Amino acid sequence: MGMNAQKVAVITGASQGIGAGLVEAYRKLGHAVVATSRTIAPADDAGVLAVRGDIADPATAERVISAAVERFGRVDTLVNNAGVFVAKPFTDYTAEDFAAVTGINLAGFFRLTQLAVGQMLAQGGGHIVNITTSLVDNADARVPSVLASLTKGGLQSATKSLAIEYATRGIRVNAVSPGTIRTPMHDPQTHRFLAGLHPVGRLGEIGDIVEAVVFLENAPFVTGEILHVDGGMSAGH
Repeated sequence: MGMNAQKVAVITGASQGIGAGLVEAYRKLGHAVVATSRTIAPADDAGVLAVRGDIADPATAERVISAAVERFGRVDTLVNNAGVFVAKPFTDYTAEDFAAVTGINLAGFFRLTQLAVGQMLAQGGGHIVNITTSLVDNADARVPSVLASLTKGGLQSATKSLAIEYATRGIRVNAVSPGTIRTPMHDPQTHRFLAGLHPVGRLGEIGDIVEAVVFLENAPFVTGEILHVDGGMSAGH
C-alpha cells in the first residue's frame, strides 16, 4: 500500500485518554495518523505524525491539515475529540471560562473541520466524528454544565447539519455522545460519584468510546448519527 493510498486520520486531543486510544485504534485499522494536542510528544511510529498546538488557535488547524497532506498526501477521517469541561453553577462562570471552553470546543472544531472538509472534497470523500456529551440530551442537576451544553450541543447540531449538507458528496459526519469516562481528566476520588450518574452504575472506559468511533468508521451507510455511549444516561434516570 503506497502512502497516497493509505488512509489518514486526524485526531485532536490525542496525547492521553480517549485521544490516545483513538490513535492506537486507527493505526490498527491501517491508517496513518496525524495526532495533535498542546502537550503531545513526538511519536516513535513512522505512521504517526505529532503536531503540537492549541486547537483553539486557527493557526494550529492550518498546520495540522497542511502537515497531514504534506506527509501523507490526504485526510480521510477527522475525529474532533479535543474538549474541555468546566462544571460550575451558571452564574459562577467567568469570562475566562467562556473563552477557554468556546475556544477549544467550538472554534477548534470549526476551522479544523472546514479545512478537513475542503481536503475531503478534493479527494472525493471522507468521514468526520465529533465527540460530544450525553449531558446535552439529559441535563443533570448534580452536574451544572451550561458551557458544555452550549458548546457540545452546538457540535451535536452541527453534526446533523454537516451530514445533510455533504451527504451526496461522499462525506459522512457522525458523533459519539459519551457519558463520564474513566480518563486522567477525572480525579479518582470522584469516580464513585461519577459512576452514580449512569443508570448502569459504573463509569465508561476509554475502549467503549474508541470502539464506537471504529464502528462508525466502518459503517458506510451511517451519517448524521449521534451514537450515545453513556450507560443509559440519555435514556433517563
